[in-house]
Amino acid sequence: MKVAIITDIHGNASALKAVLREIDGRSDIEQIYCLGDMVGIGPDTNDVLDLLFSRKNLSMISGNHDEAVLAIIKGEEHPTGHIHVKEHHEWIAERMDPIFIPSLEKLPRTMKVTINGHTLFFTHYHMEQEKRNVHISQNPFSTIVEPNLPNLEALFKNRSEDLIGFGHHHPPHLFKNDRTIYLNPGSLGCNREPTARYSVVTIEENGIQVNLENALYDNAAFLSSYKRLQVPEHKFIIRAFHGNQII
Repeated sequence: MKVAIITDIHGNASALKAVLREIDGRSDIEQIYCLGDMVGIGPDTNDVLDLLFSRKNLSMISGNHDEAVLAIIKGEEHPTGHIHVKEHHEWIAERMDPIFIPSLEKLPRTMKVTINGHTLFFTHYHMEQEKRNVHISQNPFSTIVEPNLPNLEALFKNRSEDLIGFGHHHPPHLFKNDRTIYLNPGSLGCNREPTARYSVVTIEENGIQVNLENALYDNAAFLSSYKRLQVPEHKFIIRAFHGNQII
């Protein structure tokens, strides 16, 4: 069985469409797992959520940006660790179609599946046991821990799954020890090049194989929309999350 794993779309519908076209062009991918941060940074909030929630072969978990925007919409406390992006989250929240709110509220933070005898665990990023059910205002995700093999082994030392999929950090990561594969496909929507990242995972009885993939797409219209829509801090966003690509 083959599954696709995507994460950190960050409001980039053009990149998401490119990845979905590649996935739909294959007959061997049976399920898509999205590991959070569907919204925030990019302005295509409603297009992204419509693409995701309209699919029957896609399962999602929530990320810190999704939950922070929801907190604003619901009049709840915004995370202090995200104070520098509060204005941006308010901009996203004001423009989100209310039709998506109930579905976003129902998303779990983690997911565990078993395929061909192998267990897969999905989380946006690591959370300490005591923080797994706390509100996003308390910053439950381990934002300061760099994802390398020793750190991931320490963070997930109490888990025994064959594959742990995560996002949150935008570069791709793929590590393996004698027990577990640690996979971050890389941010689908935030890249320094006009490519959208995702992974295809093949799960067979005798093992798991991971392929890191890149879908090419024309990102000119998406990048220019930051200025056209006057997205808060759009110059910083282009520089920090899109490699200051010329638009």
